[in-house]
Amino acid sequence: MKLSIEIIGFIAAILTTSAFIPQVYKTRKTRSVENLSLSMYLVMLTGVILWLIYGIYIESYSIIVANLFTACLIVLLLNYKIRFSRQ
Repeated sequence: MKLSIEIIGFIAAILTTSAFIPQVYKTRKTRSVENLSLSMYLVMLTGVILWLIYGIYIESYSIIVANLFTACLIVLLLNYKIRFSRQ
């Protein structure tokens, strides 16, 4: 039972995490960050880190992997937001 739930978790993780990839790609390509909300991504990163801690606590690999990857994508977007805003 636990394995099938983890499989569902991994499918959900792939779908929700991959939703950030087009934004990262578009931002890198266009270097346009004016429409990215700094406060939204900071709040999102905080939530993702809390999910990551929760996933580690309950030993759920799907939650851990998804939130670790999502956190990396959000940090990348925040980096773009800060770096490209100066240009």
